[in-house]
Amino acid sequence: MTEHDLRMPCGEADVRKLRISDHVTLQGTLFGIRDATQIHMFDKHRNTRFDLNGHAVIHTAPNVRKVEPSERYPAGYAPICIGTTTSARMERFTRPLMKRYGVRIIIGKGGLGDESLKAFGDLGGVYLAIIGGTAALETTWIETIEDVDMDDLNPESLWKFRIRDFGPLRVAMDSHGGSLYDTVRRDAAGRRAAALAAMGVRG
Repeated sequence: MTEHDLRMPCGEADVRKLRISDHVTLQGTLFGIRDATQIHMFDKHRNTRFDLNGHAVIHTAPNVRKVEPSERYPAGYAPICIGTTTSARMERFTRPLMKRYGVRIIIGKGGLGDESLKAFGDLGGVYLAIIGGTAALETTWIETIEDVDMDDLNPESLWKFRIRDFGPLRVAMDSHGGSLYDTVRRDAAGRRAAALAAMGVRG
């Protein structure tokens, strides 16, 4: 396991250095994205004014409070609780996000599938895992909401967060075909088979 501190945006060479079980802390900018955001971007062909090239996105629909825009709250939103949602629903958007917009890092819960793993290998990307129940902690890593696009979709807008020391997060899927989820499934299947065999039961 290696520790990495990455300032966004980053390049392909940066993410190809990452291997499963490495720990990564992000600095600078993070974009929040969710189902409706990506449906509008890819199915309804809406363009964003944000430059996502080399950046990280997190699967989220944050709980925010509308406030008067100020130096502290430039987008007119104060973060209340910015948690992470399950990623599996957004599997089909991984390759388009990377190919069309240059996204390098996806953050979420529960992992992604084989097509995403292939996209990470082909294009140079990684998946960073967050465990459930850590929304309050994640919110402390966000300094402010700098900007928001597609705000008619609120809370599934496209959010631009300014972050500091976001992490450490674990690399759960890398650009070399590594997946902690595959490892866990194999280990679980092996233990199940061994337990059944010990009981004299044929799996």
